[in-house]
Amino acid sequence: MSWRLLPLVALVGCAPQPAAVVAPPAAVAPCDAAGLQELVGQTADEALFATALKRSGARSLRRLGPDSVMTMDYRTDRLNIVTGADHRVTRVSCG
Repeated sequence: MSWRLLPLVALVGCAPQPAAVVAPPAAVAPCDAAGLQELVGQTADEALFATALKRSGARSLRRLGPDSVMTMDYRTDRLNIVTGADHRVTRVSCG
């Protein structure tokens, strides 16, 4: 290879590349906890969790006890059920 062509070969690597095609995110059904407030005060068990998840339309469930650490990320498709030391539901919310 001639030394005169070396700068041209180097520039080919710097040429702009076509933009990658990114698919739009899939539509996420939002959680709706408005109709679940009657669960507050009830004893939390697997049946309650399953029923609440189905009724809320959420895709995931986060169970939080009295000493649980909670991340602050907000997800519109997540149902949060907070329980006290007595395993009774103290709060139902989305996020």
